Amino acid sequence: FPFRLFPLREHGMNWRAKPLTCQEIQAFRKSKEIMDRFIRAYKLMLGFYGISLVNDETGELERAENWRERFENLNRFSHNNLRITRILKCLGEMGYEDYQVHLVKFFLTETLVEETLPNVKRSALDYFLFTVRSKEKRRELVHYAWQHFKPQSSFVWGPRDKLQKYR
Repeated sequence: FPFRLFPLREHGMNWRAKPLTCQEIQAFRKSKEIMDRFIRAYKLMLGFYGISLVNDETGELERAENWRERFENLNRFSHNNLRITRILKCLGEMGYEDYQVHLVKFFLTETLVEETLPNVKRSALDYFLFTVRSKEKRRELVHYAWQHFKPQSSFVWGPRDKLQKYR
C-alpha cells in the first residue's frame, strides 16, 4: 500500500496514502530502527534543500556546500514548501520538536536576515512557524521573525504590543 516518507495524522496530496494513527506513531517512536531511518530520510531531504544537520542531538543546522544551487531550486519551485511543511509536522509527531525549531529558524534566517530565499518567505511565516509544537518556542520564533521583518509595521503574524514587550 502507498506509504509516505514523512507520514502524518492528516491526509496529504496523495489520496491513496492513509493517515497515521496515534498507535502507529507510538509504535514508530518506540522502534530504534524506524527512528534511525526517519533521521536518515530527514538528512537526505535536508541535503536536497542544501542544508546539513550539524548535530544529531540538538537538530542544529547549517548551509551545505551545495546550498547556492539547491536554494535556487527552492526559490524556483514552490511545491517544495508543501514538503517542508509536511517534514516539520512529521518532526513534531515523531518527538523531534527541537529539530522543528532549528529548521524553522534556519528558514527564517535565510528568508528574513540573509534574504537568500525570497520565494520561501511567505511559507516560512504562514506555515513553517505554526508547525512548531512548543508554544514557548513558537513565540520565540515569531519574535525573531518580527525583529528581522521589513518593514516591521507590516508584520501580521503576532500582536505588535506583545512582540514589543516580549523578553
